[in-house]
Amino acid sequence: MIKKNIFLILIVLFCISCKKKETTKPQVQIADVSNDQHISVLTQHNNNTRAGWNSQETKLTTSNVNAQHFGKLFTLTVDDQVYAQPLMAGNLTIGSGNHNVAYIATVNNTIYAYDGDSGKLYWKKNYTVTGMRPPKNTDMTGACGGQYQDFSGNIGLVGTPVIDSAAQTIYFVARSTSNGTSFVQYLHAVNLVDGSERTGSPVKITATYAGNGDGSINNVLTFDAQRQNQRQGLTLLNGIVYVTFSSHCDWGPYHGWILGYNSQSLQQQIVYNDTPNGYDGGIWESGTGMAADAQGNLYVVIGNGTVGANNDPTVLTNRGESALKLTPNGSTLNVSTFFTPFNYQILEDNDLDYGSMGSFLIPNSNYYFTGCKDGNIYLLNKDNMGGFTVTSNQVQQIITLSSSSNMHCQPTYYKGAINEFAYIWPENDRLRAFPFNRSNNTFNINNELISMVSGPTGQNGAMLSVSSNGSTAGTGILWASYASSGDAEHTVSPGILRAFDANDITKELWSNDQTVADNAGYYAKFSAPTIVNGHVYLSTFSNQVVVYGLK
Repeated sequence: MIKKNIFLILIVLFCISCKKKETTKPQVQIADVSNDQHISVLTQHNNNTRAGWNSQETKLTTSNVNAQHFGKLFTLTVDDQVYAQPLMAGNLTIGSGNHNVAYIATVNNTIYAYDGDSGKLYWKKNYTVTGMRPPKNTDMTGACGGQYQDFSGNIGLVGTPVIDSAAQTIYFVARSTSNGTSFVQYLHAVNLVDGSERTGSPVKITATYAGNGDGSINNVLTFDAQRQNQRQGLTLLNGIVYVTFSSHCDWGPYHGWILGYNSQSLQQQIVYNDTPNGYDGGIWESGTGMAADAQGNLYVVIGNGTVGANNDPTVLTNRGESALKLTPNGSTLNVSTFFTPFNYQILEDNDLDYGSMGSFLIPNSNYYFTGCKDGNIYLLNKDNMGGFTVTSNQVQQIITLSSSSNMHCQPTYYKGAINEFAYIWPENDRLRAFPFNRSNNTFNINNELISMVSGPTGQNGAMLSVSSNGSTAGTGILWASYASSGDAEHTVSPGILRAFDANDITKELWSNDQTVADNAGYYAKFSAPTIVNGHVYLSTFSNQVVVYGLK
């Protein structure tokens, strides 16, 4: 009996030992794709101020964004280059439940709807007109003397779309051509859940405007779907989707157009031309969308073009080289106030147009942050911009950088517990943070912060965004995307993504060149990184959007 009991005890001990060994086996790690953050980014640079600040980011901090804890999680594969900023519809009912859905637009006229947390593809759809193809840079036969290299291939869907979350609709402009002989542009309104066209969508973009300017026939200007470049992000304001247009390498005749469409019916309601009795006047701002305020006014900066009329630069008819506050009035827009630099003719003669840099409204203020290719930053009172004077600029403040800082960039903004900053990183210059003083509504240049990190060169600056958990200490992060080498103006160049402490930009937190696995590929020109729900979505010209987050 004793021997039998001992035998049974040994068997029990052996089984216990086996179970212990089994529990120590390596376990397969399954990604947790749940997310307690469901913030949306529905428009270019987060909202209509165009300040580029997500103040509701609770996961990413200055303590965990580093090479040890933060890096590439997965990639979202697409069919072509991505110029548009990725957008996010948070907590959308799609698939088997509610998810954060990332929307990506390519120059091949394709929209992708990906799960922003897991990378699952919900749908993709191409919106090129049947029997046609997207236009290419080689189709712009007169641009840059026939050597047009601002784009390297397709020029289909370029401007960042805009989302109406209540209507569960995404709006965008897709371009098509019949093999380079005829060109069309269509405004689409499609369902966020499946990509199907809404009633009345798509609508062909056409417009006419009274004027005797360049290209007019019988005192009428007609929209040209080949020459007019839809570059800015779209703006949704008070039930109207606004679409703006610039040019391809100043290939004329062209003008700056702003067209407004009813967001439900897609009927055209607004037509505005900024140089009807002149020439040029492109609207593009390095891809940044038009800013807008709560009162329904639009804010935009116009590039090269005619100023005034009859030798009077103050005439509102032609407003090239100007910042504008535009107010809807019937079927058009009225210039409520404007600013034109006193040296506008020098700017015009030397291709130093005022409208190259993205501009934004400083949140909860009356001030508009703008910049010019000659290296000048103009801070404007949005309700009294300064107009035009012959020998000086009557504006709130002027900050002068190097003349080689040509401002092909997207600046951004952040307000912390103590300081608030505007950030800018032009080409051939340093990353700068200007502290904003609310007592006198100017920037304190004496306390300017400058990073010593090497930046972009050539003719393309950095695209900036900011994330934070409100003003909570240790959460403010400035993100910068730019070409790490080469000149991205005319070449597809390697890209880099960097993160800095938003309260002290002399402190770099992380960059995607610290680890080979974090590399993203080719830099996506004029596409700001989207930071939302604990992730960073970085567009590329490598046919992918790279998603970074906590490992």
